[in-house]
Amino acid sequence: MADAHWYVVHTYSGYENKVKVDIEKTIENRNLQDQILEVSVPLQPVVEIKNGVEKKADKKMFPGYVLIKMVMNDDTWYVVRNTRGVTGFVGPGSKPVPLTEEEIASLGFQAPEVSVDYEVGDVIVVIAGAWKDTVGAIKSINEAKKSITISVEMFGRETPVELNFTEVKKM
Repeated sequence: MADAHWYVVHTYSGYENKVKVDIEKTIENRNLQDQILEVSVPLQPVVEIKNGVEKKADKKMFPGYVLIKMVMNDDTWYVVRNTRGVTGFVGPGSKPVPLTEEEIASLGFQAPEVSVDYEVGDVIVVIAGAWKDTVGAIKSINEAKKSITISVEMFGRETPVELNFTEVKKM
């Protein structure tokens, strides 16, 4: 599989969130999760003062634009380009140009480093989700997916259960 890059898509003004939702639905319907990885409408926190009252809000950093991390091929180009509200990719002619690593870093899109104090064999308790209050031993840790796999006894058999880091805590 080719490398995924960030691309900028121009949308009708005010349609950024609608385009994001529509593309995410299409990704799910066409099973393109491995090709279109992330759709983002960058927001920045701002403080507005109206009638003497401070109000925190999020404002679009780039009105009229949506950022998409994807593997560029004919299928993904077609899906994004033919989404209602999209006017086209940013780039010369019909050829989209990916953002450089420096441009991505300046936008703050680097994935935060996650350090985990879990180790294989640790006993944890699930604090959220369908497996809440379940106790199990860690069988594997996947830092890329930010998940762990524990072994739970169900119907007399050991069953692996994958959980997010945020759903568990050490006992």
